[in-house]
Amino acid sequence: LAVKDPTAVERANLLNMAKLSIKGLIESALSFGRTLDSDYPPLQQFFVVMEHCLKHGLKVRKSFLSYNKTIWGPLELVEKLYPEAEEIAASVRDLPGLKTPLGRARAWLRLALMQKKMADYLRCLIIQRDLLSEFYEYHALMMEEEGAVIVGLLVGLNVIDANLCVKGEDLDSQVGVIDFSVYLKSDDDIGGKERNVQIAAILDQKNYVEELNRQLNSTVSSLHARVDSLEKSNTKLIEELAIAKNNIIKLQEENHQLRSENTLILMKTQHHLEAAKVDVEAELQTYKHSRQGLDEMYNEARRQLREEAQLRQDMENELVVQVSMKHEIELAMKLLEKDIHEKQDTLIGLRQQLDEVKAINVEMYQKLQVSEDAMKEKNEIISRLEDKTNQINATMKQLEQRLQQAEKAQMEAEAEDEKLKQEYVNKSESLQNEFSQKEKQLLQLETDLKIEKEWRQTLEDDLQKEKETVSHLRTETQEIVNLKKEFLKVQEKNKQLKSICEDQEAALQELASKLSESKLKIEDIKEANKALQGQVWLKDKEATHCKLCEKEFSLSKRKHHCRNCGEIFCNACSDNELPLPSSPKPVRVCDSCHAILIQRCSSNVP
Repeated sequence: LAVKDPTAVERANLLNMAKLSIKGLIESALSFGRTLDSDYPPLQQFFVVMEHCLKHGLKVRKSFLSYNKTIWGPLELVEKLYPEAEEIAASVRDLPGLKTPLGRARAWLRLALMQKKMADYLRCLIIQRDLLSEFYEYHALMMEEEGAVIVGLLVGLNVIDANLCVKGEDLDSQVGVIDFSVYLKSDDDIGGKERNVQIAAILDQKNYVEELNRQLNSTVSSLHARVDSLEKSNTKLIEELAIAKNNIIKLQEENHQLRSENTLILMKTQHHLEAAKVDVEAELQTYKHSRQGLDEMYNEARRQLREEAQLRQDMENELVVQVSMKHEIELAMKLLEKDIHEKQDTLIGLRQQLDEVKAINVEMYQKLQVSEDAMKEKNEIISRLEDKTNQINATMKQLEQRLQQAEKAQMEAEAEDEKLKQEYVNKSESLQNEFSQKEKQLLQLETDLKIEKEWRQTLEDDLQKEKETVSHLRTETQEIVNLKKEFLKVQEKNKQLKSICEDQEAALQELASKLSESKLKIEDIKEANKALQGQVWLKDKEATHCKLCEKEFSLSKRKHHCRNCGEIFCNACSDNELPLPSSPKPVRVCDSCHAILIQRCSSNVP
């Protein structure tokens, strides 16, 4: 037998549970025929099943304190894919009672169901598999075909109207457990459910009729109160109309006075405006001249500043080059002094070696003289012995052997003397060669020393020149410091000139603002005069149509004029009549301003 994949079994079970919960919710809602609230058990079971479906295959995310596994992450992603979901996401974040991401996710599901767009939101979410892979495993229900099937089933929930209160409900601490007993049916349950449905329908009708009676009673009482208030307001309006009539007469007199005063004010303001314009033009000309001079001074100071800055930059560059050259010369002097000291040490060592060689030569010469003296003495002894031998040859034959032996020894001594002489000669020649080489080296060292002395003299001359250049540069730096001080003074003058210019600009802005305010006041006065002058009665030739119904005036449609707003109406449109205690007949009233209408005759006089 093939072993089934446990994740596939979980997906199939969750799909079947979603089908049962959605089917049961739709059937129960249609049988009751009313809007559902949050306490409805099938609706609560539907939300629990949806929560389990969304949690299937969810990746575990590590948080600071513990592991976190919530469905708010993928649901929060919907607002980026579906712009209409931004409203419910924002409202969920603004809810005060929610503290956990799971509570926000539950509130989001309830708001989406009330909007009837849960299927659309989740469809946009399962289409983006690459984004869902950040939150779900590859075997999750939302990543497989079962997710698309559940989204298709959710479309059927659009026939249900849900009225859920999310604000006061505790969504963070709810325990999501599926109640399977709801979906297990028996024959008794079926009959009991049908009876319960019939009883519930009768109770709903009874509640509906009672609620309708309550609403009708409240509307009747409100209508009675409204009629009483209208009667009271009608009597108040009649009294106010009489008072308004007296006020209109007073206002017309005040209007004539205001018109005369307005003409005087216009004349005065025109004279003031002309004087102000002349003053402003003169000030503008003076400001332009002063501004031009200031601009020239500013440009000249700016040019001088640039030249001084360039000179300072050049001097600083030259100073850096001279400082680097000075460092190089000092380094060369140190190296030369070191070489001279080394050469002096070597020269002293060579002189010591030369003295030692001389002492050795003297000793060898003394030894050579001693050996020559010994040879002379031996030669004398030999000659004496020869004389003695010649004297005693005859007498002493026994000594011949000794003589022969002495001769042999003499020969050996002579050979040794010759060898010593040859060695002494060779050593003297080698010492002379070494002495000649040392003398040559001494001459070469003396020439090198002369060259070094000349080089040192040239370096001292160059150092003297560099000191002179450094002193010259110091004087130049002092001049640069003086120039900097002068530049700071120029900057202070420039700041003062800028402050003066800014003060002048502020004064000009204040003058311009005052001028604009005076212009605006004049324009307002002109517009007010135009409005006052424009409220005149139209001529009979111009007033040909009614203002409200736009029909042409005739014998049956007579003209009525409002003294307050100046509008002209026909007798059919101006049918608002009010009784006055002073007149036996009711008076016609304007529809717009409620003023008394006057019937116009053939002339322009009312």
